[in-house]
Amino acid sequence: MATQRIRQLADGLTIGRAVLGLPMIWALSSGQLALAWWLLLLGGLSDWADGALARRAGGGSVWGARLDPLTDKILVSAPLLWLGAEGILPIWAIWLLLARELLISSWRATEASGGPASLGGKLKTILQFTSLLLLLWPNSWGFGLAAIFQRAGFWLFWPSLLLALSSAWGYLRKA
Repeated sequence: MATQRIRQLADGLTIGRAVLGLPMIWALSSGQLALAWWLLLLGGLSDWADGALARRAGGGSVWGARLDPLTDKILVSAPLLWLGAEGILPIWAIWLLLARELLISSWRATEASGGPASLGGKLKTILQFTSLLLLLWPNSWGFGLAAIFQRAGFWLFWPSLLLALSSAWGYLRKA
């Protein structure tokens, strides 16, 4: 019974992460970068927590395995599209990343297990969240560190894109 409750908590965190997408869109569109940053951090921490809970339960639910990567995409799409609209990241790179996410999500939908994440996919997610947190670092925070953090986020975006594409290749070779 405890195992089932842990899995339900992990699934609840996954659903909560999906819900964060809407306030993030509002925060970004209204210039509330600090709020968007905190929402993204909360989403990243909930992603880590639901994974830790699922491992503690001996594995998550198949439903959770299918939903988890989709909620990551919902959460990450808002800042990516905003960064593209602001001219901070090139639209072609965001298109490439989102196309990869749609392709892998549709592959996962055909897998009975939900298509568990590979090590490359997990590293991509960590690097992507880190890159986005740095890119969204509000200018009002710190003593001139915002520009340094934002520049670091820009440069971390590119290895996250390469990891995304290489992990996609790995998933598709399995298919």
